Amino acid sequence: MSTVRALRTGALLLALVFAALAAPAVEHPLRVAPDGRHLVQADGRPFLYLADTAWQLFHRLSPEESERYLEDRAAKGFTVVQAVVLAELGGLETPNAESGHALVDHDPRRPDPAYFDHVDRVVAKAEALGLTVGMLPTWGDKWHSRQSQPGPRVFDADSAESYARFVGERFRDRDVIFILGGDRNPETDEDYATVRAMARGLKAAAPRNLITYHPRGPGRSSDFFHDEEWLDFNMIQSSHTGRGSDNGVQVEHDRALEPPKPTLDGEPRYEAIVVDFYMEGADPALRFDAADARMAAYRPLLAGAAGHTYGNNNVWQMWSPGRPAVLGADTPWSEALDHPGAFQMGHLRRLFESRPWERLVPAQDFILGANPPGAAFIRAALASDGSFAFVYSPEGAPFVVDQGRLGAPELTYWWFDPRYGRAYPVHTGTGTSSQAFTPPSSGPGRDWLLVIDDPRKGFPPPGQSSE
Repeated sequence: MSTVRALRTGALLLALVFAALAAPAVEHPLRVAPDGRHLVQADGRPFLYLADTAWQLFHRLSPEESERYLEDRAAKGFTVVQAVVLAELGGLETPNAESGHALVDHDPRRPDPAYFDHVDRVVAKAEALGLTVGMLPTWGDKWHSRQSQPGPRVFDADSAESYARFVGERFRDRDVIFILGGDRNPETDEDYATVRAMARGLKAAAPRNLITYHPRGPGRSSDFFHDEEWLDFNMIQSSHTGRGSDNGVQVEHDRALEPPKPTLDGEPRYEAIVVDFYMEGADPALRFDAADARMAAYRPLLAGAAGHTYGNNNVWQMWSPGRPAVLGADTPWSEALDHPGAFQMGHLRRLFESRPWERLVPAQDFILGANPPGAAFIRAALASDGSFAFVYSPEGAPFVVDQGRLGAPELTYWWFDPRYGRAYPVHTGTGTSSQAFTPPSSGPGRDWLLVIDDPRKGFPPPGQSSE
């Protein structure tokens, strides 16, 4: 065994151990919490939506490859995988690994049984591993009136409702969240009618399953459907542009809307994708890395998101040698599974679940003094009961906080390293005044998160289970 392979094997075994320690069984169906800010399981426990983007999972991977992918993502700590039934890349013309086409003669009223048997098995495997499937019944090119490439467009309102009823009936008792849209925004009355018909079919057949909408990016589902009863929670696509940009701003927008609905970023900048790829003059050699993926995750969560979605440019398309490479894919998906950003999403989950994260409320005024926008922009959130606070400094810039707002006579301080998931104790001291903090290192890619605890609560070290 090569040194690289041995390191990967050891890392995966370590991730399996962490997952076994930190991942309680998920109780379904999921639902929206009474406060309208996050998701909960059937027994009321908070559910952190931490997704991986696997758009081509159903279409390109064999059963054995699907199991490998799902086992890896469960071991690394993901709670959701997002995948498309009628996929973008050859989803109608090219049979899947089981030799099935999704639709007979491209007719949404005639789903192919062999194809959906394969989807069933993938969903069942995910369910057995404690993963929820964020299922897109179709990519948006199959229904949108104008942006139909690569297509073909096969839906109108009638066929959309019929197909959605079929999908809803098939998966209504499974650990599935339905995601409409598929990287398209409605532009015409016909578009709106088709989306609403699909939502109507899903709700009629699967009334307990949550529904959201994946917009084209940069964009927000709330701009089109926030007031619609079928939309259970909002989804943002902050997209693949703006290195250092703050997707927490989009979360702030959605949290200001009435009625309150949970919101999260369903497609941020992917690890290993070309930065600003759709901008003229983009440099194909410049790729988003793990630091970009971490920044895109911590900022919206501290802005009040109900979860987050990670993506890797090689994994979403399940690229392997011999396939056309989209957007510069150059690493086989099975190797890209172990890119560092994916491991670091597990660190994020363990950090948040080591505290009652659902109590966090955005608190930018907790930071005193200058905090200019840009790559170093710092975000903060406080627990509603004053029991703890998180402050994220994406480039290790120093900051001052108004720690008196926590209301505890003494406070315990920790530095949490998002790269390696380690927590370092600082000290326990007086908690009634402002306090300056300088992270252990600074510069691009040297992000740190300050955890401030009320020691009377007895929290474990950040990132460790309290059980």
